[in-house]
Amino acid sequence: MTSVGGHHRVVSTATRPPLIVAAIVVLGFLGLTAVAGGIGFFTDIGMRDPAWIEEIPLVVSWALPGLVLGIGFGVGSLVTAYGLIRRPNWPWLGWLEGLTGRHWAWFATLVLGVGMLTWIGLQLVWIDFNALHVIYATVGLSLAVLPLTPSFREYLPSIEGLGISDHEERERREREV
Repeated sequence: MTSVGGHHRVVSTATRPPLIVAAIVVLGFLGLTAVAGGIGFFTDIGMRDPAWIEEIPLVVSWALPGLVLGIGFGVGSLVTAYGLIRRPNWPWLGWLEGLTGRHWAWFATLVLGVGMLTWIGLQLVWIDFNALHVIYATVGLSLAVLPLTPSFREYLPSIEGLGISDHEERERREREV
């Protein structure tokens, strides 16, 4: 359903391309595990080797990596998954949609993917390799590549990208989806 004021586009799950569903699942996985990992950085549950922090330049405590992981990747991924599911039309992100010609969730998915690949790359420089690096590099690669596919791009046009200028036409299109 559409929320009051046209802030959500109506989306039937039957119309979601499989690659969008895959991205939602990957973002959900990343979001939940990153929030848990971020919390782990702020608590002493044995998730990290204390010696690692001494090897990482410019980082003096686990607070900064915990914030990046928990809020950036965790909450960011969950909000982006919501964006892919509901495709909300948030006016404060209109500048981004105008810049990319795509819904903000398209760009957010791409940024999270590139960010995750960067995060894993930096970990490989300073932290001993483990199987989680393979899993999260695959997550990052998936999120960096999926937005570049035609079905992903077509599913996430911006309202402006559709050329919809009047409220009535916007609502008509929302009912058709």
